[in-house]
Amino acid sequence: MNYGFVKTAAATPALKVADCAYNAQEIEKLLRLAHRQGVRLAVFPELCLTGYSCGDLFSQPLLLQAAQEALSSLLKNTQKLDMVFMVGLPVLAGDAVLNAAAVCGKGRIWGVVPKTCLPNYKEFYEKRWFTSAADWTGESVELCGQCVPAGTDLLFKAAGSVFGVEICEDLWSSIPPSCGAALHGADIIFNLSASNELAGKNQYLRSLVAQQSARCLCGYVYASCGFGESTTDVVFAGNGLIYENGTLLAASKRFELESQLAVSEIDVSRLHNERRQNTTFAFDSSLSQAEPYRVVDCQLSAPETITLTRGVSSTPFIPTGAQLEDNCREIFEIQTLGLAKRLAHTGARMAVVGISGGLDSTLALLVCVRAFDKLGLARKQIIGVTMPGFGTTGRTYKNALDLMKALKISTREVSIKEACLQHFKDIGHNPTEHNVTYENSQARERTQILMDIANQTGGLVIGTGDLSELALGWATYNGDHMSMYGVNASVPKTLVKHLVLWEASRQENASVRATLQDIAATPISPELLPADKQGKIAQKTEDLVGPYELHDFFLYYSLRHGFGPAKIYFLAKYAFKGAYTPAVIKKWLTVFFKRFFAQQYKRSCLPDGPKVGAVSLSPRGDWRMPSDASAQVWLAEAESLH
Repeated sequence: MNYGFVKTAAATPALKVADCAYNAQEIEKLLRLAHRQGVRLAVFPELCLTGYSCGDLFSQPLLLQAAQEALSSLLKNTQKLDMVFMVGLPVLAGDAVLNAAAVCGKGRIWGVVPKTCLPNYKEFYEKRWFTSAADWTGESVELCGQCVPAGTDLLFKAAGSVFGVEICEDLWSSIPPSCGAALHGADIIFNLSASNELAGKNQYLRSLVAQQSARCLCGYVYASCGFGESTTDVVFAGNGLIYENGTLLAASKRFELESQLAVSEIDVSRLHNERRQNTTFAFDSSLSQAEPYRVVDCQLSAPETITLTRGVSSTPFIPTGAQLEDNCREIFEIQTLGLAKRLAHTGARMAVVGISGGLDSTLALLVCVRAFDKLGLARKQIIGVTMPGFGTTGRTYKNALDLMKALKISTREVSIKEACLQHFKDIGHNPTEHNVTYENSQARERTQILMDIANQTGGLVIGTGDLSELALGWATYNGDHMSMYGVNASVPKTLVKHLVLWEASRQENASVRATLQDIAATPISPELLPADKQGKIAQKTEDLVGPYELHDFFLYYSLRHGFGPAKIYFLAKYAFKGAYTPAVIKKWLTVFFKRFFAQQYKRSCLPDGPKVGAVSLSPRGDWRMPSDASAQVWLAEAESLH
């Protein structure tokens, strides 16, 4: 299967201004290179057959004829290539000359799309030679001996996608033609451009392409002129950009002397899912149906299989570089403001947090401290409660105490051992039988203590459970499953660790920094079973339910993009190559869907908590699912994977 991916290319050939035969040869070389890489759809720059910088030579019939002859030669030489490509050339249409894109493949011209917005300011004066598509009333042109449909109302079906075309300045207009094309079904927009270089312009251009791909929920492939076009007063650096819904997938190098290809795969199925979920896009689409588009079938089927060159992050919830810094800061601010509002609304002057020395309770405590500081409340009004049980180890116990002391909050210690033993006696449970009763009794005892201390002090119990635990149902019903406000409810486990480490890096207090770093390095465990003979954690969560990095990956792609097990498995094999075998990925993927469906009843009655990212399991917001829904369809697909 190709899982909805379409391999595309933005090509920048080495050109000679006004040498159409030479340019066609260079374009052909890049087409053959792209074809060897599995590219099915490729776009070249604006007026690439002649060169954009021809000036008044565009008024010479000889140049127009040379462009047609070059295109004819290109069509003949590439007719056996199983791909569709777009090249720019001046097209004679009666008495008008159009700055146009010719959509070609298998020796045919499938359509011609003329440029609408002709820049006529500063270094641009295209109206001197060309007629805008807005002023041209034709529906077809004669080109290379073919009668070809022409206009801005054309869409093209090819390689399992529908695409539209716009040219350079069209993108810079207030309402780009690509908006209409996307609303009429274009998954991908190709832009043939000749934008020259100015200091600072490239950053603006990238933001423009990113925003248009995001606004139209589409793939956007942009190709602009390179070194060979630089002449007289303008310089062209060559820009190949491929975006998908606001995210950069591939980019060529600028200011290179040689021809270049930027290649990546656009996930059309992901875009379709985004559009189905986005009711605003559906509403805009319904308003546009009064303006029909013509659809041309380029007779290019989708490939049966595909090899990805785009990166597949193993941690999709976690951005990289400077964006990680910004995200961590924002997430803390969202959590903090949410809790501050809840405290202010209820009039609560105290907060009660169970501190285990683990990641989740640490993040919850850090948020509490920030919220109290923001509200001008004393940190001593935060009550951190450590509740040692049968599985508590010296490492986590010490980290819990050290953290509370360093953050200068109030500390209480309540052992749950005697209470649990009494409870086991009351219900007739053998305490040497370490089953679910043994474990969950401890979790519920801890929750009861926190709730009662909150009642005692007029405070709120702040929940510590995270998004990953909620997805897997790794929480004791009416135990740690409950709180009065769950600050971590939409933060996945992999991100919790980064948030704690980010906070550690900002700490001037060496003691706090060291404690946070050790907490992040501690194995994840509920510590409900006795420690081993060396006093170390014996019950490791990831040994029982699987690696959280895998589950967070599964969670992200199943909820954020609606992918099924087969596609998630396909992506996971790329993301975790060398880390997990396909058999291990399949095993935990099956576990994920089993647990996700079986544990919905816990998510149906979750306490409030702030949404911090694109994925949330709040039953009042992002995720409404029957508690008794069957997982059979998902499990059958998971079991069939190999």
